[in-house]
Amino acid sequence: MESDALLSVLRDAGALKEGHFLLASGRHSGQYVEKFDLLRKPAATVLACESIARHFADRGVDVVAGPTTGGVILAFETARQMGVDAAYAERASDGSSRREFRRGTTFVPGARVLVVDDILTTGGSVRETLSALAAQPVEVVGVSVLVDRSGGSVEFGVPLYPLVQLAIETWEAGECPLCAGGVPLVKPGTTAAPGV
Repeated sequence: MESDALLSVLRDAGALKEGHFLLASGRHSGQYVEKFDLLRKPAATVLACESIARHFADRGVDVVAGPTTGGVILAFETARQMGVDAAYAERASDGSSRREFRRGTTFVPGARVLVVDDILTTGGSVRETLSALAAQPVEVVGVSVLVDRSGGSVEFGVPLYPLVQLAIETWEAGECPLCAGGVPLVKPGTTAAPGV
């Protein structure tokens, strides 16, 4: 799936939204990409993962890892298409913001790992996944995301392959012009954001 094709799928599905949104990173934005509007469409998800698998086909990938939640679906499907294992970085069982590989997940020493995720804003969930992988005897060969909404401003020290790149402005709460203008804040998946 080419970038323009995925962008069309996102638009057609109503996944590119306008308003005042509280992002998982804590930042605010006037635009939001709802990943589940794509992930609810298996045929489109398969095509997106096919693009990722094709891009990394010659990198000797042994495992595809993704952070929970959306990264699980993408890691599974990309791994299936590449004929390799999948692994899932979950929130740490101690309640911290760390991620860890649980449920008996082990890595063969020297395994080459591709990290996939859905939407990249600040890179927090990918960094947490990379940190969890740093504790394993593996080599990370790259990162791929469906949508890079940072406009290319996030670096991971390994090749990044976004299927779509958008430059969507975000703000800290105290600097948000939408807050200043009284536009109601919405946490995607809920109604009004807590504390608003």
